[in-house]
Amino acid sequence: MQKLKIGLYGIGLDTYWPQFEGLYERLQGYQNRIREKMEQRGVTVIDAGLVDNPQKAADAGDYLRSQNVDILFLFISTYALSSTVLPVAKRLNVPVIILNLQPVAAIDYESFNLLGDRGQMTGEWLAHCQACSVPEIASVFNRSSIRYEIVSGYLEEEAAWKQIAEWISAANVQCIMRHNRLGVLGHYYGGMLDVYADLTKHSIVFGTHMEIVEMCELKKYRDAVSGDQVQQKLAEFHATFDVSDECPDDELVRAAKTSIALDALVKNHQLGSLAYYYEGEAGNDYEDIVTSVIAGNTLLTGRNLPVAGELEIKNAHAMKIMDSLNAGGSFSEFYAMDFADDAVLLGHDGPAHFAIAEGRVKLVPLPVYHGKPGKGLSIQMTVKYGPVTLLSVVEGKAGMFLLVAEGSSVPGPVLQIGNTNSRYRFPIPAKEFVNRWSKQGPSHHCAIGVGHVAGIIHKLGMLLNIPVIQIC
Repeated sequence: MQKLKIGLYGIGLDTYWPQFEGLYERLQGYQNRIREKMEQRGVTVIDAGLVDNPQKAADAGDYLRSQNVDILFLFISTYALSSTVLPVAKRLNVPVIILNLQPVAAIDYESFNLLGDRGQMTGEWLAHCQACSVPEIASVFNRSSIRYEIVSGYLEEEAAWKQIAEWISAANVQCIMRHNRLGVLGHYYGGMLDVYADLTKHSIVFGTHMEIVEMCELKKYRDAVSGDQVQQKLAEFHATFDVSDECPDDELVRAAKTSIALDALVKNHQLGSLAYYYEGEAGNDYEDIVTSVIAGNTLLTGRNLPVAGELEIKNAHAMKIMDSLNAGGSFSEFYAMDFADDAVLLGHDGPAHFAIAEGRVKLVPLPVYHGKPGKGLSIQMTVKYGPVTLLSVVEGKAGMFLLVAEGSSVPGPVLQIGNTNSRYRFPIPAKEFVNRWSKQGPSHHCAIGVGHVAGIIHKLGMLLNIPVIQIC
């Protein structure tokens, strides 16, 4: 996976340097501090330096373009001309985050006014007048249709750096999605019209490559599995899952073989996510595979390769986004409403994200897969108690958008039916939540991750140039 590259450059005005001794070095020090704090987050920062005239701007733009940066942070060090901004932004064609960061929260007015020398005082003021250029830059960006946002604050302010960190996280997700290869295995669940997706549109919006993979290739890998490989996979099952004593040995072996084949399929196609579904005629070899995929797909999902059932491409994207935020991404749908407790139950059959489970994930046998062929092993799991975020990638009438809500996973009774199953509360009543969520027209699936990350998802929407609708 290609690592995120952040572009950074500062702007100033070369006329000031001979007028105010030490000002340039002081402003350069502020920019160095910004770069250091960004690098502490483990990202690659391409710093084009402090640009103070149009020619340097053109050179900086060429340099940053040659480095293929994913996002540009523009630090206003003091008043600067917009002619030092436009050449860079036009060359890169990436979103720009304007950093309006003063060195301190407020000027020490008493000390400032005691300086006595108005020339010295002007130089001191210029070290604090970052806000002066913000309207000018915004005016030019608006008129040139350059996408941008503004972070205003001061250099060591926690709130400002929270915003910067969220922009970095959102850019990292965009980078991951752009270089992701999503495997498409099988076909849709017939009749789920809400699930059908425009693969071309998804490639355009996210940059993701759609890799069509075949059941016969998966069968080829499964037929080649050795006894030693099965024993190793069974050991992995027991290390990862709480394997029920009810699980028949032959079902465990069947699931192990399919899991090994899935690993080979993923490796051969360098997949970063997968959507699948298959039925076929009763008793055929492919049915034997598809009824034994849940354990293996859960292992993949919990190890940063999310797998969505029912060939739900949109939800595979939503799960990948949540996973890229280290929030997990459990494949879910509405299960029931608890009006007595003002809670909503969500869950799903099929693979789960074991990294966000409350306790160990259980591997249990199911005598029937409801609405699907066959029987086999299944996952029973509850999402960790605490704050959660729901995300759905929606193909709406006017285009694609992200639908998000924040709530909490709460303790309480759930259905012990061999599925993922959790109960959730939201800042608004359960009835209102279900109505408002559904009225946005998502598919009946969503991805649930731990933590409140709606702020980052809003920023991701800006980077992808698609709307974000937040229910609560």
